[in-house]
Amino acid sequence: MPDFDSIQPGQTLPEREHQPTNASLFYYNAAIWNGHRIHYDETYTTQVEGYPAIVVDGPLQVDWVSQVVTAWLGDAGRLVRLNTSHRQAAYLGETLRAGGEVRSKDPRTGEVTLSLYIKNPRGEITTPGEAVVRFER
Repeated sequence: MPDFDSIQPGQTLPEREHQPTNASLFYYNAAIWNGHRIHYDETYTTQVEGYPAIVVDGPLQVDWVSQVVTAWLGDAGRLVRLNTSHRQAAYLGETLRAGGEVRSKDPRTGEVTLSLYIKNPRGEITTPGEAVVRFER
């Protein structure tokens, strides 16, 4: 759990690695009532939609970056804002890494702004994001 006074811009958050499976994508999509076939039907995904493999859900990737933030923050404060943008598809079979770094902090408000990302195995950021957390003082 970080201490607000010791946080510095450029500090990195611990990365989390994710290896989605057919089963994990099935359960996730069932939970959010997402029936889009690109998340479970390989034949449809590759032959009709033209993707190289089953596509990992964007909302799942948002969950992963939010977990990076909340795991780092612990009970020291709360997540007050989260924004993401999906720029490139991620595929079943890829190991994806979620992480981030401190961009800035405001001693007046106790807020810290974080840059976030999902990276594919080639190190490309597929889902950039930003979060603001507020520390309890």
